[in-house]
Amino acid sequence: MGRVIPPDSWILEKQLELIANRSMLWTDFGLRSLAKTSSLYMKRNTEHDPPYWRGPIWMNMNYLILSSLHHYSKEDGPYRERAEAIYNDLRSNLIRNVVRNYHQTGYLWEQYDQKKGKGKGARLFTGWTSLVLLIMAEAYSEC
Repeated sequence: MGRVIPPDSWILEKQLELIANRSMLWTDFGLRSLAKTSSLYMKRNTEHDPPYWRGPIWMNMNYLILSSLHHYSKEDGPYRERAEAIYNDLRSNLIRNVVRNYHQTGYLWEQYDQKKGKGKGARLFTGWTSLVLLIMAEAYSEC
């Protein structure tokens, strides 16, 4: 979304529909990194290269979407309330899942499973997942 779509554009409405669609990107734990409908969803690149960016929940991607949703939730336009509702739900889902995983394992994880929300990849990973602190503070860059 990237804040480039005018707040009264039908394109924004379609983007909001895609984000909130459970058969595409939406999960109870955050947004998938690739839509379930993609032919590459959860497909391996090679025998030894798992589907790293093809489905799991990544905090960096979710942060960028949250930033745009936050922007559109403050802009006058016909989709303001919808953007705000999606923003609030997505933000809550991400925070709840990261905190739950931390309480269960004592770690922040590199990525999270799109089906169960379980932490995956590198543990002790405070790179992208540390963005959850900015999400909690609702601190989004204006660029």
